[in-house]
Amino acid sequence: MNADYYLLAAKTMLDKAEKQASCGMSVAVQSYKAAAKQYRQAAAAFPAKKNEYIALAEECEQKAENGVRPVTNKSNGTSVTSGGQPARGGAANTQKAVESKAKAEEQEVEQLSVEEALARLNGLIGLSGVKAKVSSWVDQVKFFKLRQEKGLPVPDGFSYHMVFTGNPGTGKTTVARLMAQIYRSLGILQKGQLVETARNDLVAGYVGQTAPKTREVIDKALGGVLFIDEAYMLKGNSSGNDFGQEAIDTVLKAMEDHRNELVVIMAGYSQPMADLIATNSGLKSRFNTVIDFEDYTPDELYKIFFGLCKKNNYKLTAAAEKLMTDRFTELYEKRDKDFGNGRTARNTFQAVVTHQAQRLMDKGNITEEEMITIEECDIPLTKDMK
Repeated sequence: MNADYYLLAAKTMLDKAEKQASCGMSVAVQSYKAAAKQYRQAAAAFPAKKNEYIALAEECEQKAENGVRPVTNKSNGTSVTSGGQPARGGAANTQKAVESKAKAEEQEVEQLSVEEALARLNGLIGLSGVKAKVSSWVDQVKFFKLRQEKGLPVPDGFSYHMVFTGNPGTGKTTVARLMAQIYRSLGILQKGQLVETARNDLVAGYVGQTAPKTREVIDKALGGVLFIDEAYMLKGNSSGNDFGQEAIDTVLKAMEDHRNELVVIMAGYSQPMADLIATNSGLKSRFNTVIDFEDYTPDELYKIFFGLCKKNNYKLTAAAEKLMTDRFTELYEKRDKDFGNGRTARNTFQAVVTHQAQRLMDKGNITEEEMITIEECDIPLTKDMK
């Protein structure tokens, strides 16, 4: 069985447990335990997300230990069961869970050398232009570091901050995470973590709330990279009722105040990002390195899809392989600004294995060969590939 099977089973049991717990039913305990078991099996089947699935399993186990779903008593902040009795562990268990999550997130930050990060980048499918630009950029950073070590000045205007442009699903977040490790390995950053944000994480709805909210996010990113996705959404509207500019100003001030502790990478569609940078002198002077992420070609999309099949022990018949190739070609030729790129390839894989599972479960008497084989009828229509 692959991770998808266990995750589906876990979600089914968790939904069942939540319904039972909301009615104060003691059988919810067994359902929570069953969900926890499935999450642990998913963790074993998919090591890349082990920490995430283990955390979900532990949450289910905690709920099972409490008897039924804990609910916060608004009068005193303590946890109670849906039957009104104090939940075992209470605030202590909540604090323990928070600390465990924080520790897990800290452990998830890999410590890669420059060579390891570049090797991982070069191992990604496609992105030839990105790989060349990053490699050249790393050489430039290394050279300027050597100049600094010799007491020589670095040219005015040199900045480690970057802009990533391109459509969704082109690997911008993945590359930003590798850049954080490269900067850490070169001694530019201390920790090398990546904090992903968007407009909603930075901008509040009322006067005086945006700056504190933005600073709170920035504090989490100190020592690493603050990655602002769809950063052009921060551009204020003409009415003057938008607080996006306040968030930008707060980020710019932090870049100055913490110039040795923070690198900011902004990402988004090419033209909106160009407009954002051009209309703000503070951004224009600090973000002079732009890397464009091109759309994946049909061949690259198929390689991503096939890689997922191989990783999860699936194989395609010759007819299914040809149809899948044709689907990606048609999708690429009709693409627009909402084209999902690698995300589409991953979503298509999920749709394919889901259809295959439903087809085989209806059939019954399933052989192992059937379990790993993708048929032509499992491939979705192009209009359903998102």
